[in-house]
Amino acid sequence: MSWELSTEHLDFRATCKSFVDREVRPLVAEAEANKAFPVDLMKRFGAAGLLGLTTPEELGGSGNDSLAVAILSEELARASGGIAVTALVSAYMAGPHIARHGTAAQQERWVGALCDGEAIAAIAVTEPQAGSDVAGMTSTAKRTENGWVLNGRKMFITNAGLAGVIIVGARTSTDRHTGVTLFLVEKGTPGLAFGNPLSKMGWHSSDTREVLLDDVHVGADDVLGTEGRGFQQIMEGFQLERIALAGMGLGHAAESLDLAKAYTRDREAFGAPLNHLQTIRHKLAIMEIELDSARLMTHQSALRLDANHPEAFKTVAQAKYLAAIAANRIVDDAVQLFGGAGFVEETPVAMHYRDARILRIGGGTDEIQLEILTKGMAT
Repeated sequence: MSWELSTEHLDFRATCKSFVDREVRPLVAEAEANKAFPVDLMKRFGAAGLLGLTTPEELGGSGNDSLAVAILSEELARASGGIAVTALVSAYMAGPHIARHGTAAQQERWVGALCDGEAIAAIAVTEPQAGSDVAGMTSTAKRTENGWVLNGRKMFITNAGLAGVIIVGARTSTDRHTGVTLFLVEKGTPGLAFGNPLSKMGWHSSDTREVLLDDVHVGADDVLGTEGRGFQQIMEGFQLERIALAGMGLGHAAESLDLAKAYTRDREAFGAPLNHLQTIRHKLAIMEIELDSARLMTHQSALRLDANHPEAFKTVAQAKYLAAIAANRIVDDAVQLFGGAGFVEETPVAMHYRDARILRIGGGTDEIQLEILTKGMAT
């Protein structure tokens, strides 16, 4: 087993870095200030082949792997968590449900457009009273003569205001785990409405809203996957989502570590650069150890997921937990090393500090990952 990236993955990382430096970084300050995602950027993502990495070639993607998604996520989050998550939700958290479970007509309608950045997708699962407890959702889908009618509320939905299609989870029976079904709901469908953009601690440049379903009529052909299998499809989709979020954690941590190294090299105190102090050098070394550890586990989780390793779910949960915790600790340490400058909004580490915090919540909280890892211990 090699612990190093292959030549292909190293080349891909270089491609991602070049794209981010050229196309993303120049837009970050304005996107953060305006609290809005630069929508035209999605087409540039698509043209660069960054939105269909895990999509089969016959559906318009590149047929790449989950490790490529982790690499892309890291490089994007180095620049901006808000911009990163907008693209990643569409391409690797919502879109794969259509590529994996969609009918031929659904795939033809959406998959190519999502890979090209011509369309944006969202997935609406979380509800005001059902976040980590996915099976506890109360939104309903009632069968009609021509299809289904959806009612309910979804909360904290990334891309809701940008999406051309929203994957909606709704209850089609009372059974907790076999009573959830996924549906495709197109933008503009009568009864589909949105709250105002939520004012968030971080991810300022991403669109996050409440989604309101008030007698939303969809056709029988808008069921995504198998009726009653929505919970299982969501759990399956969580695996790549968690790898992407772990990759984002790596990006926030890596960028913050680089910024801290540069700052402590250039900033003088007590007649010498800060990094001449042993306590500063040791802090930087610890930050690097934590980052490299999280990166190794994240890459291993991606490889195990694609290889259908019997412990892939466990490794993904470990990586999501470790990367989120490490990112928050490393970014916090970077702010500390910057001192007062780290507390100023214009300092990049302040943005990374805000953006990293959600990674311990979204895609399954720390506590959910630990529950996955400890399941069966009490028996």
